[in-house]
Amino acid sequence: MNTATLEKMRKMKLFGMFRTFKTNIESGKIEGITADEMISNLIESEWDDRQNRSIERRLSGAHFRYKASIEEFHFHTDRNIDRNQLMRFGDCSFIKKNENILITGSTGIGKSYIASAIGHQACSLGYKVLYHNTAKLLGKLKIAKADGSYLKEIAKIERHNLLILDDFGIQPFDAQGRAVLMEIIEDRHEKSSTIITSQVPVSKWYELIGEQTVADAILDRIVHESHRLELKGESMRKKGHLKKEPILEAQGKTK
Repeated sequence: MNTATLEKMRKMKLFGMFRTFKTNIESGKIEGITADEMISNLIESEWDDRQNRSIERRLSGAHFRYKASIEEFHFHTDRNIDRNQLMRFGDCSFIKKNENILITGSTGIGKSYIASAIGHQACSLGYKVLYHNTAKLLGKLKIAKADGSYLKEIAKIERHNLLILDDFGIQPFDAQGRAVLMEIIEDRHEKSSTIITSQVPVSKWYELIGEQTVADAILDRIVHESHRLELKGESMRKKGHLKKEPILEAQGKTK
């Protein structure tokens, strides 16, 4: 009977229940467990298994640049990093409020790592996250306009609770790129959250985007009422710490 039950669990894809029931049988624990305890254990195992698989799907679908964790950060007082601010970002309350985060600093300082770490945390809390290099995303969407898949791609981006635009401003924006960026930002404005990382200070984004009217519209929606992290210090990549020991220097500014 137990063999038949296990097979039915497997076919019904109740993998959490399957593993727990099989373990209890093999260990002989099944004899000393009451019916209500067994049911509770099976349900709990299935719940945990589905939650973990759901998180893995979200992490896989996000396409993060780094496998990162906020808990891995090393906070030192001489680094001038606002630990409380990063911890607040980690609870993802900014996503509930449809707020944005802007992270700036020189190359290799850890901007992408921080953004990815926040994104990983958001996935674990049930949010749908999407990571993109800004230039590559705009290039992809330009091609999508040509092959007729543009609306599908834009709708996919819009469905995510958090969008991470990495390396913003590495390449200059042309007219088509500005238009695509404007549509993305407009779709997300006050409806979902965006994290933007850039080597260029926010004060220079206006001239970076170009075209006064479009720049005004984009910056009005992403800069005002956003949280800011302005990283400083030597490149963590050159020091070999970026993946092993993400010690960052930052000066946090919040609303």
